[in-house]
Amino acid sequence: MQNLSFILLQAAQAGQEAPKSNIWMNVIFWVLLIAVIYFFMIRPASKRNKEAQKFKESLKKGSKVITAGGVYGIIDEISDTYVLLEIANGVRIKIDKNSIVSYTEADAQNNDTAEKK
Repeated sequence: MQNLSFILLQAAQAGQEAPKSNIWMNVIFWVLLIAVIYFFMIRPASKRNKEAQKFKESLKKGSKVITAGGVYGIIDEISDTYVLLEIANGVRIKIDKNSIVSYTEADAQNNDTAEKK
């Protein structure tokens, strides 16, 4: 029992004598960790969200698009939350605006040249 109290007393004294440089090392470690998380996770995610928002705003009537389910179609009507997509002559479907993932290849080239002008 006496040995245990002696060991605990030595451990308590060692904890009180922590050098100040050790504290700064901990602070630097946490700052670097937060910086790495920001530059490798948060910043790219916000950049992708901005690009997706820009894409949604660029949708217009007559654009040839592809949905997340792989359906090709032409935008017939557009709203804030949904899109009427013509997938065949006289066949229109109502889909959520968020499910449109890209332009078709031919329409993407037209949109790229229109944005550069």
